[in-house]
Amino acid sequence: MGKKSRVKTQKSGSGASAVVSPKEMMNLISELLQKCSSAAPPAGKEWEEYIQIRGLVEKIRKKQKGMSIVFDGNREDYFPDLMSWAQENGASCDSFTVADFGTEGYGLRATREIKAEELFLWIPRKMLMTVESAQNSVLGPLYGQDRILQAMGNVTLALHLLCERANPASFWLPYIHSLPQEYDTPLYYQQDDVQLLLGTQAVQDVLSQYKNTARQYAYFYKLVQTHPAASKLPLKDSFTFDDYRWAVSSVMTRQNQIPTEDGSRVTLALIPLWDMCNHTNGLITTGYNLEDDRCECVALQDYKENEQIYIFYGTRSNAEFVIHNGFFFQDNAHDRVKIKLGVSKSERLYAMKAEVLARAGIPASCIFALHCSEPPISAQLLAFLRVFCMTEEELKDYLLGDRVINKIFTLGNSEFPVSWENEIKLWTFLETRAALLLKTYKTSSEEDHSMLEKPDLSLHSRLAIQLRLAEKQILEKASASGRAKRLHFQKKQEEGALLPRYEESDIALLENTDSDAKLPIILRKLEEVEEGQEIQMEEHSHLLNGEKAMYGTSMEANGEKVQEETEKVSKDVDSALASIGISNQQGQREVGNLSASRTEDNPKENSE
Repeated sequence: MGKKSRVKTQKSGSGASAVVSPKEMMNLISELLQKCSSAAPPAGKEWEEYIQIRGLVEKIRKKQKGMSIVFDGNREDYFPDLMSWAQENGASCDSFTVADFGTEGYGLRATREIKAEELFLWIPRKMLMTVESAQNSVLGPLYGQDRILQAMGNVTLALHLLCERANPASFWLPYIHSLPQEYDTPLYYQQDDVQLLLGTQAVQDVLSQYKNTARQYAYFYKLVQTHPAASKLPLKDSFTFDDYRWAVSSVMTRQNQIPTEDGSRVTLALIPLWDMCNHTNGLITTGYNLEDDRCECVALQDYKENEQIYIFYGTRSNAEFVIHNGFFFQDNAHDRVKIKLGVSKSERLYAMKAEVLARAGIPASCIFALHCSEPPISAQLLAFLRVFCMTEEELKDYLLGDRVINKIFTLGNSEFPVSWENEIKLWTFLETRAALLLKTYKTSSEEDHSMLEKPDLSLHSRLAIQLRLAEKQILEKASASGRAKRLHFQKKQEEGALLPRYEESDIALLENTDSDAKLPIILRKLEEVEEGQEIQMEEHSHLLNGEKAMYGTSMEANGEKVQEETEKVSKDVDSALASIGISNQQGQREVGNLSASRTEDNPKENSE
């Protein structure tokens, strides 16, 4: 099957540290594990914690220099072996070849004309690296006794990948040879590159990703050295942080979910050849054929010979692409920034608002999104803001008034405002909140544009600045949209325009056309997720649908910082309302208690 495996362990050469005693290394590992497992730092101290963790990791990396397993030659040297191996094991290889596409990296190039929706790529199950193949490998005994491996399929795949990489006779070696030797995920960023993200929405996820990876490495280093079931693992003599970072990044940028053989549940998998495809806008074109037991991909569009073949990774934000895939997608139609909103439990009308929201299937505290497109808010967020801004009389009307069930259906529909004043208040809030969030950045959009023009800017710095700028552009659009909407509805109010009223026949215009359907369904078909639900949805939404799944983190609120931000927003929103002549008896309580958090969420640790 082509060349023999060319794997070796680096020798300590010039600049390498002296041999480190096992006891000394274990002490450093224990210190790292303790630091990464301690309670989350107070708000505003996350960067300080990151510096401390990174310092420990760098100490470990320095002492492990020259110990990692590397392959001779360049990555592209192994592509012919990959294609031969794939063909020998039943994959389709006659429609494409692996090619270098410059700034996009390696991808698949068509070797013939391919029509849209034509099946051009299939990979049989036996070629996939899965949680099940890990259980049946040398990792199996440890998997059977460690609850972390059993609970975290992505970590299992990472260790499976490392064990197979160290085995010269591994079935998957042609695939492993073809993987990048390094990645552009933030795990590989220099500290200065990460610092460029301070003040952005994305920075919490970046810091959390690094902390989680360091903690997992320390945990498994100790486990590999001490657990009897790990005694035969090839990692026992050499398991460096760089090894684990590489494996984590390989899995993070490539993993996906496929059905198990009996189709009863899903499992994580690495899919050779298919994972060489680069991303573009489009639709999901990948699925799993249980009858033939193989992953199948049809063409997203017509491709001529020598054109690059793309797939659509899914509706991901650029933050997700940068953090979990290592690239920024310039024309991302699905880009968005998260915003945490919640009705304060101390608010006088909390119970009424929570009840109306519950009838619409919306939590009283939720992570929403501001979109790069127009309108910047979804039907669900529109409904939330309408309920939050309701007066007591308006709330009663949606709880006890005529046809209250049907009224719930109109909450997310822009055609049927609650009142002109309600619309003015909610769009004033959006305009003001987005403008306030823009002020939290240390640089302006103009300054970011200037930095991106520097020819000597490193790739990782460029990715960080592009992401920072994209967040600002979304917030700028949201603020401008809020202002335009506010002025529009203010004019309606001044003109004394009649409020649109829906008729029974209008129900067909709404999101849910079945008037007998259960209410909680009507506004939940969007990307927003309830606080604490983000990781579960992420891990269960990629059933081989073309998306390259990711290591996710859920979010939990940081109450003190939210309250602090809320009070600040309260004053600005009240001032904005006063400036346009809006009289509101609830004033600060009704608009100000809307907790809108972008950076003050603490990542919930995806840990052991």
